[in-house]
Amino acid sequence: MLRFDIAPVCSNAYRLQATMSFVIAALYLFTPYQWVSVLLALGGLLRGFVSPHKCLSYLAFARATGKLGIARMQNAGSKMFADKIAGVAGTAMFVTWLLGSGVGVVPAYAILIFAFIDLATGFCAACWAYGAWYKFRQA
Repeated sequence: MLRFDIAPVCSNAYRLQATMSFVIAALYLFTPYQWVSVLLALGGLLRGFVSPHKCLSYLAFARATGKLGIARMQNAGSKMFADKIAGVAGTAMFVTWLLGSGVGVVPAYAILIFAFIDLATGFCAACWAYGAWYKFRQA
């Protein structure tokens, strides 16, 4: 479902956001700083459920890509769906860390893998799933 109630977002800024998600997942998995998952949770929930245009990191990345002349705008719906998934995964990572459980590595590895694919190739698996779901429902 296309979101016309929210201004389009810059897909290249979202690639930089994927880089941040990759770094956060790597820190969670390979360092003792697992508390950083709260940044993934808060950012994903803010961008996914409120608006990407309210998130400071997205605004900084959008401004940077605009100044570099590499801004590429797209509808916000699929990116907001991806952010909802990242927000839920980050929340699961943070809560399981607080509870002392090792289960948080499962969403952390998923974020690590899919964020790397997005930052390296520009392919957003959640965005693809979002579009495929709506195409499937129309058939």
